[in-house]
Amino acid sequence: MTFSIAAHCPDTGMFGVAVSSSSPAVAARCAFVRPRTGAVLSQNITDPRLGTRLLDLLGEGASAEDAVATVAKTAEHIAYRQLIAVDGRGGSAVYSGSHALGIVGEARGRGVASGGNLLTTDSIPQVIVDAFLASRGHLAARLLTALQAAVAAGGEAGPVHSAGLSVVGEVDWPIADLRVDWTENCPVAELTKLWQLYEPQLEAYVTRALDPSAAPRYGVPGDR
Repeated sequence: MTFSIAAHCPDTGMFGVAVSSSSPAVAARCAFVRPRTGAVLSQNITDPRLGTRLLDLLGEGASAEDAVATVAKTAEHIAYRQLIAVDGRGGSAVYSGSHALGIVGEARGRGVASGGNLLTTDSIPQVIVDAFLASRGHLAARLLTALQAAVAAGGEAGPVHSAGLSVVGEVDWPIADLRVDWTENCPVAELTKLWQLYEPQLEAYVTRALDPSAAPRYGVPGDR
């Protein structure tokens, strides 16, 4: 019930994921990122524990391929799962269990991987990867460009209602963690609007955490 992307930007060190689904609040269950470690997704009939396990393995030095292979060999009910991972060395991996739902697809390139289920066509993940690799700019914007390409190509077989984006950089928390948990409109379009609103303020929010004395004012009523 999902199509998604995980990616790494070697120029900035950022990791990020973006995901959309017909299910509500998809990012709350499927999207996992950790600074200086990796970006992963646990989807299809989702077990969020697998996302944490993948990040732990990456943090211990495993490549994306080795981390996904380890979880695929050891996790219970793995035939119902779909796993996606990227590491900081250009590695990427996707696992799709034999009981994944509907039309299943997967694709990967250097530092990027995509997977989906209940798709209109199994080529959707390749569309996502191609769009990402052809894009430029902030990692978050590139992830959204990739999801937009998936929507334009047909995306999921049924209507999607939720989407999420999470990106980590040098600090120990996500520098962007945006979600559309339910909408009757296109959630990827709404998520893109959220990013356009948030992007100009992103660095200010990081500065407010690290050094409030150097942070810009909020510019809202009551802020003096």
